[in-house]
Amino acid sequence: MRLTMNQMKTKILCYILPVLFVGVVSAQVPGSEKRYIRIGELQSHFSAYGSERAWNNVYYEGLRWPADYPYSDNAVIKRFWLAVENFTDSNGRFWDHYGIYFARDYVGQALFPVKLKQYSKYRIPDVYVDGYNVMSPYVSDVDSIDATLAADRVVDNIVNTSMGLTIRRRVLAFGQQYHDNYFIKEFTYTNTGNTDYDAEQELNAPLTGLYISWGTRYSVSRDGSMRIGDGQSWGKHMWVTKRGETYKQHYQEQLTEATPISDLDWLRCGFGWAGQSERNSYDNIGGPDVEGNGRLAAPQHAGVVILHVDKSPADSSDDPDQPLVLGWQGGDSYPKLGDMVANTPMDQLYRMLTGIPYQGRGGTDRYDETYLGSITEKIDPYTIHNDGGGTNIWVSYGPFDLAPGESITIVEAEGVSGLNRQLCEEIGQRWKAGFDDPNDTGPFELPDGSTTDKRNIFKNTWVYTGHDSIMQTFSRAKRNFDSGYQIPQPPAPPELFEIQSGGDRISLSWAPSESEGESNFGGYKIFRAVGKADTTYEEIFACGTGTANPTIVHEYDDKSAIRGFSYYYYLTAFTDGSKNTQG
Repeated sequence: MRLTMNQMKTKILCYILPVLFVGVVSAQVPGSEKRYIRIGELQSHFSAYGSERAWNNVYYEGLRWPADYPYSDNAVIKRFWLAVENFTDSNGRFWDHYGIYFARDYVGQALFPVKLKQYSKYRIPDVYVDGYNVMSPYVSDVDSIDATLAADRVVDNIVNTSMGLTIRRRVLAFGQQYHDNYFIKEFTYTNTGNTDYDAEQELNAPLTGLYISWGTRYSVSRDGSMRIGDGQSWGKHMWVTKRGETYKQHYQEQLTEATPISDLDWLRCGFGWAGQSERNSYDNIGGPDVEGNGRLAAPQHAGVVILHVDKSPADSSDDPDQPLVLGWQGGDSYPKLGDMVANTPMDQLYRMLTGIPYQGRGGTDRYDETYLGSITEKIDPYTIHNDGGGTNIWVSYGPFDLAPGESITIVEAEGVSGLNRQLCEEIGQRWKAGFDDPNDTGPFELPDGSTTDKRNIFKNTWVYTGHDSIMQTFSRAKRNFDSGYQIPQPPAPPELFEIQSGGDRISLSWAPSESEGESNFGGYKIFRAVGKADTTYEEIFACGTGTANPTIVHEYDDKSAIRGFSYYYYLTAFTDGSKNTQG
């Protein structure tokens, strides 16, 4: 659950004392190349080869939520497979089954990235702290500006494959605060016959029995893995679940913001959260900081919702019978293709993508509900399938037949949500008080206002409200997609934000937003955190509509700042809410 405001807003984040700050198709793009989306509450990178492994040789990086805070990475890996039957490759070799695994090691062998660009609706703002532009390292994130974009940022990625199937994915990110914690991903799979970097068509035959599959794992989160330990940095203790068993009966229903979360179970989705480590004697759900003040470091719920699947190349209406598979899978349990010359792993991969779990480590049930008896039962989820890699959300689409030139489009949204930082502090501290004093029997207040005398029921009930939060996120993503991305637009961010430290104050000033001339422009608000970046932010200034300072200004002196402390600021521009529409 997140605390939000009624106004649509954009945000520029700046830290001070010390300074910390959180086209044209190319013939060949290096597999190591990435583009970073750094707007909104969910931020991440996207790799040229078409999928992401979060490991950066130091830690697992990506899907940062909430992005205002350090160590909020949630990504581990997105395993991506393609497989077809009765395939003849560009060397004339026939395969009963031919498969591809999207990993950087296969770039130049099976994967040929030819485009990776990022477009922005607005120019990246300049943010000066004592004369230094802290945004200058991020200018290369954006390749060009396009004010006509429906989203605030769009990453466009094209990859040819040795199968002759070209994948184009467009990743859309939104800065509006009700839609800034998910990415919408549009995938188009086209039988181009192009099996390498150049524009020449090497193959000219149908692709038959095509399956498209993902196995996605999260750590939720890097911060939480430091508390839980024992491999949670790569998602070893992930619970996952699914929804959407009744999608076919509901898929033509129109959702609104007023649709109860209890009525959203028909959405096709899967999500996960950090479970119990068998090595911890205490209940570690939520990743409480037992060595500190108890703050919950792993409230995140992360997952994917399926928004659209073409019925066929000739029918672009949504297929309610897709995906073929939606469930769970042992994180490292899949056929290894090696040098891609052996038939056996290709056959095994094809079998897995048709819905048969590899080595029996997978299923299409709700993994948590099958094996977890209660929210305080201390079962380590990895001990059920005994895959030390953790548990993936498993999705498989197909089979499809694509003649030369034909395409299939699939649209998904990936999001992260959960308790906001203020509640993580409050709930964690109250739980820690009971943890430190076994005689503390409460009362502990639950989300519905009732109380319990059990500290773990108290903590876990709050953490598990993340189930509702991520379902609300998925609902908003679906409504955004269904509307053709016509969600209410926030004002443009100011293009300049300057912060200057002084003897008795910190002075903040900014350029007017280009949206100030619009009839629904509201004003500006400034939020501040004190001491360190992972504490909570409080509003310290507002001007414009509905504030104590109705006159819009472009400067503020923070005279309450005390020398010797670190201060962290962000600036928002907001509307007056008059043009908001339901949903």
